[in-house]
Amino acid sequence: MPDTTVRTRWRSPVTEATPLRIGLILLTVFILAIFLLAPLANVFSQAFRLGIGPFLETFQNRDAQSAIWLTLLIAVIAVPCNLVFGIAAAWAIAKHRFPGRAFLISLIDLPFSVSPVVAGLVYILLLGTNSAIGGYLLSEFNIRIIFAVPGVVLATIFVTFPFIARELIPLMEEQGTGDEEAALSLGANGWQTFWHVTLPNVKWALLYGVLLCNARAMGEFGAVAVISGKLRGQTVTMPLQIELFYNEYASVAAFSLATLLAALALVTLIVKTWLEWRYADQLAAAAKTH
Repeated sequence: MPDTTVRTRWRSPVTEATPLRIGLILLTVFILAIFLLAPLANVFSQAFRLGIGPFLETFQNRDAQSAIWLTLLIAVIAVPCNLVFGIAAAWAIAKHRFPGRAFLISLIDLPFSVSPVVAGLVYILLLGTNSAIGGYLLSEFNIRIIFAVPGVVLATIFVTFPFIARELIPLMEEQGTGDEEAALSLGANGWQTFWHVTLPNVKWALLYGVLLCNARAMGEFGAVAVISGKLRGQTVTMPLQIELFYNEYASVAAFSLATLLAALALVTLIVKTWLEWRYADQLAAAAKTH
């Protein structure tokens, strides 16, 4: 029998004319080049404009070394804290229904809507040496929060804690509770269900959230600038040290240290792109399953 199947030619859903599409693409590339690639290239060119020697000397500076180590220390503390909080908050919100659930979601989103500078000022009012809590801790236990490393850590945790939770909540809601209920019906306890069922289902979203949280922790400026006091060698992180170098007209040192943050940002972008690809696959699989 003759093949009577009607074959239709594939047609793009895009209805704009080809010249318009090319023009929009060129405009996008131009804007990215002006506002993203050109400043990034300028950072690297300014860092190496006097040669490799002055560039390497920056990382032998004690203030620069202290800023680098403090930034890494803050990230090592803040990211695990937000990891625990993010998993717990996402589990509670996505897997359970309880009074105040919407309010909890609003609290998680609070750092997105509040200026980091305002957050730093609030911490100063609550935990400063003139406050009841801060004065008590200082007088009784000799613990200083504001203008010290603990305050910088608290400020960083505040501005970064939504990232992990916000990546996990939509995915956990999409997956539902069917897998956990099946595991429990087969005799698994709560920890076994979480470790062998829930966590593997969200691992790529979890890594994506950790990546974003770490990037923000290392690059935070506003809240840290207010709460740290900018004490050299004590509470100055890399973004603050870059500002101090630049204000002192040590532009090569400022741009040299900025290249380290820029390099970390590029690595973050590469890993983020890969995780987005894996995260998209996971979301598609979850949608087909549930």
